[in-house]
Amino acid sequence: MNSNSSVLHISLQQQPAAAQFGANALISPSEQGYQIHLSAGQERRNVQRAARMLDGLGVTSLQLSGEWPLELQWAFYQGFVNAKRQGGVHFTGDSATVTRLEQQARCFQFAKALINQTPEQLSPEKLAAQAAAFIEEVAGTAKVSYRVISGEQLVSEGWHGIYQVGRGSVRAPAMLELDFNPSGKADTPVAAALVGKGITFDSGGYSIKATEGMLHMKCDMGGAATVTAALALAILQGLTQRVKLILCCAENLISGHAYKLGDIITYKNGTTVEIVNTDAEGRLVLADGLQMAAESGAPLIIDAATLTGAAVTAVGSEYNALFALDKPLAQRALSYAEQQQELLWQLPLEPWHQQQCPSAFADTANSRPVKGGGAGGASNAAGFLSRFVPNNGQGWLHFDLAAAYRDSANGFLAVGATGQGIRTIAAMLLHELSA
Repeated sequence: MNSNSSVLHISLQQQPAAAQFGANALISPSEQGYQIHLSAGQERRNVQRAARMLDGLGVTSLQLSGEWPLELQWAFYQGFVNAKRQGGVHFTGDSATVTRLEQQARCFQFAKALINQTPEQLSPEKLAAQAAAFIEEVAGTAKVSYRVISGEQLVSEGWHGIYQVGRGSVRAPAMLELDFNPSGKADTPVAAALVGKGITFDSGGYSIKATEGMLHMKCDMGGAATVTAALALAILQGLTQRVKLILCCAENLISGHAYKLGDIITYKNGTTVEIVNTDAEGRLVLADGLQMAAESGAPLIIDAATLTGAAVTAVGSEYNALFALDKPLAQRALSYAEQQQELLWQLPLEPWHQQQCPSAFADTANSRPVKGGGAGGASNAAGFLSRFVPNNGQGWLHFDLAAAYRDSANGFLAVGATGQGIRTIAAMLLHELSA
């Protein structure tokens, strides 16, 4: 706890505010700062709204004091921070509680800062480098090795999806292959592989986005940031199993060298894909990452991506969408999300979704040639990805991160990256790999 008496102290109050502040007042002054008045059943949202109000008052640093459950402290942190300031909350409680909250904040701050960087600041190779550096920093003495495959090297190694999407930019596409192997033994089996979409800017390519749709496309590497932060959080919380981190990084831009509608990509596993929409690029890069994950032999493969507008239409911007052919694994993921108090909703995925984007020229198209990919667009995108995972999808989860970024503030979150999904994926690594 911060003992500086000049820092505002924020406490919780089960009773309504004094009459002069209004019976329904959410916050009211106290001797040392402010108190938040809770309503039964709405505690988390009350706290998050109050935090937004305090941020709006220009408060930059504060101390939580008195009795604060861990989850309400985390809700306050999420509501209080903004794109320009990711800190300023001093947690309370015993050392274990404070440590856990500080670990979460550290990983969320990394992911949010990464996502909020401008497209000019964050090239594909820089994204890969910053992610690797953060895992090395968090891992300490645990063995971490990695390599970045970029530019023409992607072609020579067979990673054609990332290369084709990124070749229109003067800044080379890149693939990060990172190995967290705390045993230090080369023969230790890989227990899980995480795959993240890392499109550092998405113009839509020749299927160009409108200005309002393109403005916030710096967030299109949110999947890469999310899985990196999730691995880091799991490491800080005691992960001891070997995990691969695979980031698929590219800028989707227009130039004389950009990929075009009608092109056909042949993947490592022999699947041919006709490009009918260059703005359906996330699934093209993830296909490479999923194949690399399969090559590792990992029995658990999790990918995360800001993949489809259809997912946002289906679940809104407060939930992430979950897809799986492995139904028991999906149910466990939903339970982890509930334990971590992150909103997650499962959408349909069946083997026949692979056939929902037919092509007369290739095994499949990368979408349907209609706005938003047509009906069931998020499920069809997941069906496309399922062509590139092993074991008929057993052990694989796909997170479509509809809630990863807010392009406008509301009463609970500021504009910018949210970090939602990090805790759920970290919990999966810790619990699934120790089972």
